[in-house]
Amino acid sequence: MLDIRPSCECCDRTVAPDSTDVFICSYECTWCRDCAQDVLRGECPNCGGELVRRPVPSASRLVDDPPSTTRVFNPDCRAVPA
Repeated sequence: MLDIRPSCECCDRTVAPDSTDVFICSYECTWCRDCAQDVLRGECPNCGGELVRRPVPSASRLVDDPPSTTRVFNPDCRAVPA
């Protein structure tokens, strides 16, 4: 089960659990589309892995397995070299 995180780790923007504009790496680091594409250029600054669109769970799955409420924020990600 994915750890559906509530925010972008780079800009701290809240991202909805059913959003199609959220990207993750294989460690489930979580990024909004703007940061994933424009700042990070598709590469996770934590592990170097590829960023892919986070799957959207069904509404019933979100009821049975609620999203995480733990926010992870690293403002230094904006300093990642291009």
